Amino acid sequence: MATIRKSITFTEQQDLWIKQQIEKGDYTNDSEYLRDLVRKDQAEQQKLDELRAAIQKGLDSGVSDRTVDQIWKEAEEQYVKKNA
Repeated sequence: MATIRKSITFTEQQDLWIKQQIEKGDYTNDSEYLRDLVRKDQAEQQKLDELRAAIQKGLDSGVSDRTVDQIWKEAEEQYVKKNA
């Protein structure tokens, strides 16, 4: 995978934080720490996008003639099936 060099600026407090993460052994260098932050941000954004899509799907489906108990039971069954 090709890489691109970036130049960024941090406050002293931010730089100290990054160095502490490296000293704890969680990361080997600044770049590794920042790449991990980007990956985590990407994963969170994907979760939000999926949630927004699910909400929109629900809104688009309109009003249901089923009871709340029926809807809840179906959701529980789907959850169990998905996580079995």
